Amino acid sequence: MADEPTHSNPHDLACIEEVEIMTEYLEGALPTAEARRLERHLETCPGCTEYLGQMRSLAGSLGGLAEDAISTHMRDRLMAVFRDFRSSP
Repeated sequence: MADEPTHSNPHDLACIEEVEIMTEYLEGALPTAEARRLERHLETCPGCTEYLGQMRSLAGSLGGLAEDAISTHMRDRLMAVFRDFRSSP
């Protein structure tokens, strides 16, 4: 069993924490201090840097997707899945 990543500085973010706040970071909704901590983490973590690039690419490809492009039923189902995912341990 692999150990979870740790950092010598307790103010640094572990990878799992970084992933949890990535959307807020990309939306510019992350408080400045948290964004700076995340950016310091990214400077030393190629895996998280790659993940950030993938998220940016995905967001860019979906940028032209209009809200009415999917049915109300499908949107409700997707929102339910996202809510369940965020609330799972």
